[in-house]
Amino acid sequence: MSSPAHVSDSAQPQRLPVVAIDGPAGAGKSTVARRVALRFGLLNLESGAMYRAFALKALRAKVAADDQAALVQLSTTTGITLEQGEDGNRVLLDGEDVTAALRDPEVSQAASKVSVYPPIRAWMVSLQQHLGEKGGVVMEGRDIGTVVFPNADVKIFLDADTEIRGRRRFDQMGSAPAMSTEEVIRDLRERDQRDRNRADSPLKPASDSVLLDSTYLTLEETVLAAERIVEEKLLRKS
Repeated sequence: MSSPAHVSDSAQPQRLPVVAIDGPAGAGKSTVARRVALRFGLLNLESGAMYRAFALKALRAKVAADDQAALVQLSTTTGITLEQGEDGNRVLLDGEDVTAALRDPEVSQAASKVSVYPPIRAWMVSLQQHLGEKGGVVMEGRDIGTVVFPNADVKIFLDADTEIRGRRRFDQMGSAPAMSTEEVIRDLRERDQRDRNRADSPLKPASDSVLLDSTYLTLEETVLAAERIVEEKLLRKS
C-alpha cells in the first residue's frame, strides 16, 4: 500500500488528510470511498456500516425503531469497531463480526429509522470522530462533511437520480432479489425524504463540498472523477 495521502513524489500534504464523501442512499459512496482510500493510501471508515450495526442490534433485541428511550439505553451497552480487511472493512458488533448480516435490506431500512434521533446521532458522531481523529481516513455517510468532520481537507457530495440509484441497487441484489425494482426505488425515495428532512443533521452538501453527479457516469468514471477531486484538493493544500 502506498504511504498515506501519496499524491506525487514532489507534492505531499504536510499532515494526514481527512476525505469526507456524503450523499444519499444508493449513490455509490461505499465503493467510491473504498477505491479512493486504496488509491491514496488512506483508511476507509464506513459510517453507514456503523449505523447498520446498531440497527442490527436493535432488531435482535426487539427494540422498536420508534422507541427513542430504549434505543438510547441500548447504545450505552453497544460496542462498534471497524477493522480493515483484504476485501474491505470488517464490522464488529460487541466483538462479533456482523459484516455479512449488514447486507440485509431489513437492516438497512432499520438503520435509516434509528439514525433520526439526536442522541443516537451524537453518540455515533463521537465514535466516528474518535476513529478519524488522527486523520489519514476516507469517511462516507450523510453528514460527514457538515457534522462529523466539518474541517475535512476534501469534501465530496456524491449524488445521482433516484431511479438510477434504485436500478443500480437492484442490480446489486443478484439473481434472487428480495425486492422488485419499483420497491427499491420507492424505498430510496422514502429514505431520501427522511434523511433530507430530519431535524438533526439533515442530508445536504457542505458549503465547501464538490458536487459529483454520477447519473450519467459509469462506476469507473465516477471513481476517476472522485480521485481527481481529491488529488486537486490535496495538491492545493500541500
